[in-house]
Amino acid sequence: MLAKLSMSLKNAYRGWSVASRVESFEGWLDRREGGSADDRSYDHAETVNDYYSLCSEFMQFGWNESLHFAPLRPGERLEDSILRHQRLMIGKLQLEQGMTVIDVGCGVGGPMRRVARESGARVVCLNNNEQQLEKAKRRNVEAGLDHMADYVHCSFMDMSRFEPDSFDAGYAIESTCHAPDKKGAFAEIFRVLKPGALFWGQEMCLTKKFDPDSAHHRDTKRELMRGIALNEIATFAEVNQALESVGFEVIEETDRAMQEDPATPWYQPMERETGTFRNLLRRTPAGRKAMIGMVKLTEAIGLFPKGSTAVVRLMDRTAEAYVAGGKTGIFTPLYCFLARKPA
Repeated sequence: MLAKLSMSLKNAYRGWSVASRVESFEGWLDRREGGSADDRSYDHAETVNDYYSLCSEFMQFGWNESLHFAPLRPGERLEDSILRHQRLMIGKLQLEQGMTVIDVGCGVGGPMRRVARESGARVVCLNNNEQQLEKAKRRNVEAGLDHMADYVHCSFMDMSRFEPDSFDAGYAIESTCHAPDKKGAFAEIFRVLKPGALFWGQEMCLTKKFDPDSAHHRDTKRELMRGIALNEIATFAEVNQALESVGFEVIEETDRAMQEDPATPWYQPMERETGTFRNLLRRTPAGRKAMIGMVKLTEAIGLFPKGSTAVVRLMDRTAEAYVAGGKTGIFTPLYCFLARKPA
């Protein structure tokens, strides 16, 4: 397990000063806010790229090859919750063989492989992070699904390489939450979908419980933005407004974190995992601290690249922000919508 992670990290971090890159990433929000109104040097796409380049291998090790949250049920493993959630999306989009669907921000292709296996639809995997796109392709080859996918390295803010009305359906799972301009992202998706096509999205959002006058709420929001590379965190209404402003009809919209048993909140795996010892080690606070110590040791003996400990510390701090946002009820990663481009 560690040998495989070691090899993946060495490939991902080759030629980097990892600790310096982590330090630079940690300061992105200050740099953005410190620039003048005329300063165009800050590029949020670079920040998001750094986030995934630094964290993606550890994310897969600690979470799942599908790098997203899912609503949980009592006694259900995280892996099963993710599978159930993806099947819900496939059903809502009415995907079937012969369709071509665009995966907007495909990560390493976890959802794509489920879509291809269970619907028979062909998937165009779009990602601005070249490392993740290459990993998606390798895993698709290993899974025997490479013939079901195409791969496009570009930003969802500019999909001009696609003709208008190209896709039968689309989905964006925890990707457009990174957009520097949500309306701009949705406008591009709207343009490339065929008339009548359905679009599923999963956004990280602030809930109605967020109080801008609360210092604790503001600090938690800032920690989430900093740690997940979110340019801003929208409210439910702001997401819907952005969709409708570019022409989408919002058919369904709900915080799916509120639809399951409150005894199993979405952040539970990062707080009190009830699964195997391996999952306890990878996800819970005590396990994450043990992981930091283990990575520090393996880094010292050369098994892990130098700077790996700094990445794990960054991710531990972000996990604490996730839990704080969930416990206060001010944040959800499970605002899901189904929208349609009018026929």
